[in-house]
Formats: sequence, C-alpha cells, structure tokens
Amino acid sequence: MKKFLISLLANFLFIFSLAYANNDISNLTVQPLSDLQMKSANELYLVRVGIGDNSFSKYDYDKTGIFSTNKMRIFDNKDFVTEVPQNKLVNIRISSDMFILSYENGEIIDQVKGPVSFYCEEGYLGVSGLKRVGKQALYRGNIEVVKYNKKPGKFHIVNVVELQDYLKGVVPNEMPVSFGLEALKAQSVAARNYVLSPRVKAYDAFDVVDSVASQVYFGAGSEKELSNRAVEETEGVVAVYNWDLILAQYSSTAGGYTESFSNVFSDPKSKAFPSVSKPYLIAKPDMLSQKPLFLEEDAIRFYKSKPDSYDIKSPYFRWERTWSKDELQNVIKTNLVSQSLTGFVHPVFNSGDKLDDIVKLDVVRRGESGKIIEMDIITKSQRYRVLKELVIRRLLTNKGKALPSANVVFEHNYDDNGNLLSISAFGGGYGHGVGLSQYGAGFMASELKMTYEKILKHYYSGIILATRPIIISSEGNQKIVTQNFYTKQKCAQLVIDNKYQLSHILVNINGKEKDLELSKNFFNRVEKFDISKYIKHGKNSITFYYPSDEKEGKGIRLLVELAGKDDDLFTRR
Repeated sequence: MKKFLISLLANFLFIFSLAYANNDISNLTVQPLSDLQMKSANELYLVRVGIGDNSFSKYDYDKTGIFSTNKMRIFDNKDFVTEVPQNKLVNIRISSDMFILSYENGEIIDQVKGPVSFYCEEGYLGVSGLKRVGKQALYRGNIEVVKYNKKPGKFHIVNVVELQDYLKGVVPNEMPVSFGLEALKAQSVAARNYVLSPRVKAYDAFDVVDSVASQVYFGAGSEKELSNRAVEETEGVVAVYNWDLILAQYSSTAGGYTESFSNVFSDPKSKAFPSVSKPYLIAKPDMLSQKPLFLEEDAIRFYKSKPDSYDIKSPYFRWERTWSKDELQNVIKTNLVSQSLTGFVHPVFNSGDKLDDIVKLDVVRRGESGKIIEMDIITKSQRYRVLKELVIRRLLTNKGKALPSANVVFEHNYDDNGNLLSISAFGGGYGHGVGLSQYGAGFMASELKMTYEKILKHYYSGIILATRPIIISSEGNQKIVTQNFYTKQKCAQLVIDNKYQLSHILVNINGKEKDLELSKNFFNRVEKFDISKYIKHGKNSITFYYPSDEKEGKGIRLLVELAGKDDDLFTRR
C-alpha cells in the first residue's frame, strides 16, 4: 500500500540578498540526465484534518463507525487487517487499550493496537451519523483512528488527505461560489498558504480541525464544480514574502479598511500584545484616499457612513447594536469573568466580584482601520482595561452573539442626572479584518473583473505568487524535487539563492532538460532565469536535481515566480 509522507520544509536559514542577476536560458547546453536523476521525487503534501462531531464541539470519541462507497481496506498501523465491501459499516471502540473492530451484527473483525487506517482508493469514506451541509459526510483520502493519549478509552478521527483534495473541501465552505472564479482562486491560494504555514500548531494528532477554529472543511460531499476548478487552476501557487510563505489571514468582511496583524493578534507563546508586525499584513483602506482612523471623530465619521469600498455588498458592511443600561450591565458582568481568563482584562474580574454601575465604554486606542485595540469599562468606582479585538467582541455580546467586529464606535445616552440609559454601537465588518476580505474579493472579481493575482496583491502587501520555496541539497530526499504548478500566463522565472556557491544546477521544465550555470559571486548570489519559453498554459512541471559533481553538504534555495495578467515580471525591481 502506497503511503504518502507530509513534506513540510522547516526554517529557511539563509539571509536574503537584494542583488539580482537576470539570465535567459535559451542558449544553454542540454545535458543528459542519469537514470537516477530521472527518478524525480514529487512533492506530495498530506493534510491531517481532525474531524469534529456534528456540532464541532468535540474532537474525541469513544465509538464510531466507518464505511465506504467502494471496497475498503483496513490496516493496523502498516499491517493489513481485512477488506470490506462497499457500504458495510465497521464499528470501532476501545477496550483494554485495544481497538475493537466489528460489524453491525456484532461479529468481531479483529482487536488491534492501532492506529487504524481505512482506505477506499476508488470511492469515498464516511463516518456513520456525521452530517455536513445537511447530508452524510464523505471524505477523500484515508481515515485514521488514533488514540487520544490524554483520555484513555477515547480516540480521534483524522482524515489524511492530499492538499489539493483538502482545498476542494475548504474553498466552497469558506467562500460562496457565486463570488466567481477569480475570487475563488484568491481564496484557494490563501487557504493553501493557511494550512502550509499556520499561525500556531495547536494539535498533536492532526494539523488542523474542520471548523472555523482552522478552516471550514466539509469533505468531498460539499465540493462544487467552480471551486474545484479554482483549486485546480491555482495548483502549486502560494503567496511568498522574502522567501517565506506568508501567514495568509482572511476574514469575511473588512468593512472598507483592513487592519495590521500586530494590532489584532497576540504572540501565541508569550501572549505579548500588540504582537510583532508582519510587513505583508498591514492596514490598508480600499480607497487609498482614506486617511487612517486613529482619532475618534474620524472613526465615527467612517463607521456611521457607507463610503465606497470593495466589500460594500456584505450584509455586515455596516451594522448597529443597542443595549439598555441593565442589558449592558448584565452582559459585561457575565462575560467579564470568562474574558478575564484570556489574560487581556486588567484588573482580573473574578466570579462573585461586584461590578458597579457602568458609566461609559471609553475607547483608549484604535488601529489604523479604527479597530478598537484598547478599551476601558468605566463604572462609578472602577476601571477595567480590555485589550484585543476578539476579547472586546466576546465581552460585548448582544442577544447572545459576539459583536461582528471591533470596528465600532459607541454612542452613549444619559438622563438629565448623568445616569447611563443605553449605549448604541455603530460598526463595520465581520471577523478580525486582517488580510483578505472575502466579500471584498468577491466584489473585485465579479464587479471589477480583477484577476486573482491582483486581488491577493491588494490584500497582502509586497508579496509574489510563486511555487513553494524549496531547498535542494545532497542530503536524503532533497536531491531531487518536482514541483507542479498551474498558470494561464506563459511567463515565469526561476529564482535561485546560491548561498553555498554551486557552479550549476540541473532542471527539467516540462520535459526540457537544462543545466544552468550559476554565478559564484556571494554578493550577487540571487539569480533569476527567464523560463517563459518552456512554460505552457495550464499545468506545468519542473524538476530540480542536485548535481552529482558538487560537494556534499551544500544546498541551494529555489522557487518559480509566476506572473499575473497585470504583472511586468522581468522589468520589476
């Protein structure tokens, strides 16, 4: 049975040089490749997705059932157990630290140590009773049942699926297909980056979960033809900044002005807030004439109006909420306890503490988009400082729901004696507002006819669209690497960082074999080769081979930069 391994490259330790050399490989000598070199090692990326229950409230189980739409094979770790006909349910539970596999009639199939893997090469796998988008959930790839070490007798259900197939189960559930092909392509690239370069690794048994805690993934049963096309027509394409995959944050609606990463997210380890900035996730208005909204009067003017913006068609572009004084008092008293546990409420408000009558919600600091970064809750005798947009949103619930965003201004209403009567909130946007706005992308694609490349470069500053940066070296499986990528523009360049001064590198571009001579100048170590004449419309393949005549221990870093319809790839510097 063919087993795939996740190939996730770690830290790139090279220093990026700003010096470039541009080359054309048209006249290079073709070098024959050895049999060993021709055995290219394709990069295959598997994603391990934790599958939640129907309410996404838990990811551990004490029993489940697995079935398939075609014949299914079962393995105990790597050992074959049995083959099961289509639609025949296999029940799983744990007893005495062993997985008990049985049929519906109670017949025991086997008792195994696990993890248990289920494969259906010519169909889909299903989890009994699990619903997604109102119907039985079905999955590509294989399903693993893995013991949950922290809870004896419990296990996880993990869908192990190739990256492209994973994205096909994500994109139509993160973005309406009505937004159009180019918007769906932008979402595909953002989702690809999101899973390949997560903000934090939160789970042991899997990479991501299938809910909004990661990316919404509903499996094969939720796929749509247009979104599948978007995934296929961006295959291999990622957003890169300074040789690194970007952290491609996105949200539903920015409200006309995205916010900087550092003003929204805390450091996942130290909890420091604001966090370290990311130069590609900086605040940006849709209309460049719009000035920053640090000042209260500017934020009020912006969020109590409907200026021209890319996400103006979102139902959450502008919204209002109102609390009576008693409603606000009860909401804050209830939520202040749970939000104090985040570490972003000072002083901490504990269960049983008294909250005096609220006098005002006082905005202390806003980000460029007008998003509240710091806010004080002022009572007749107390002051509580609240940090972070998500904490503020979850603190100020209205009818049981968190505020759509922290892009909000407040209007206080008092009686003649200065007592608070009510507070109204006027806001814009839905979600954290960092990076790509999904409604904005939809408008740019369907109304303005922008390409996905242009959409991504609006929301992620200074990026390039390229294949995943890789390192070719003399060690292990890094000697030969193949990358596949899709492009409609026959315009691409190979970018090489030759830190360790190799004299040449072997490449095969869509069947054309080339030996590229490299400069051995450390101060001009980044070279660009125009490979456009070897690129075709649609799916392309490029294989890199570490030269057999080079010394061991050296390495070279590469990527293929792709041009969009509006890019001038080879004159931009």
